[in-house]
Amino acid sequence: MIKNVIFDFGQVMVRFDPAYMVSLRVTDPDDAVLLERVVFDRLYWDALDAGALSDARALEEIRGRLPRRLWQVAEEIYVNWIYTLPEIEGMSDLVRRCREVYGFRVFLLSNISQYFAEHADEIPVLSQFEDCIYSAEWHLTKPDPRIFRLLCERNGLREEETLFVDDSSKNIAGAENCGIHGYLFDGDVCRLDAFLAEIARKRGN
Repeated sequence: MIKNVIFDFGQVMVRFDPAYMVSLRVTDPDDAVLLERVVFDRLYWDALDAGALSDARALEEIRGRLPRRLWQVAEEIYVNWIYTLPEIEGMSDLVRRCREVYGFRVFLLSNISQYFAEHADEIPVLSQFEDCIYSAEWHLTKPDPRIFRLLCERNGLREEETLFVDDSSKNIAGAENCGIHGYLFDGDVCRLDAFLAEIARKRGN
């Protein structure tokens, strides 16, 4: 019986779109392509998510791959990305229904940087969750089963009573490997809502 729902953040709660973030500050198409490729290179972001790279070092490496005239705008994009994450329409309301109507405890688990974790209280949607686990703070990233166990142990959750919602099949597999149920989010909020409502109905909520 599902009693708890863990949500991913990027591409589940919000839209993470590097091209959009760059377009807010850059109009030249060639510069935009270069900045998107360099500033959002997974070479840096995977290390940032794992807590293995500092922001200062990431910016240093980014500048090393760009002409000097783009250094300032690259830094502006980098330090402001957390404020340029449009919420996926309907997801905030769905989290609220999970708590108030369906009777689930709700949590968030995200592969995300220390910089984000330090500014998370500035992101309104995050206040809806009982607990948020940010990978960089723990030096663990999905799909490592240890990060799922960490969230469960920290909050007294039983894995078999917990559902994980993510847009990555690899991360879903990581959750399932430690006994958590998985739901692969495809962007259809109504479908996810119906799925959760049916679980709640069967449970008697």
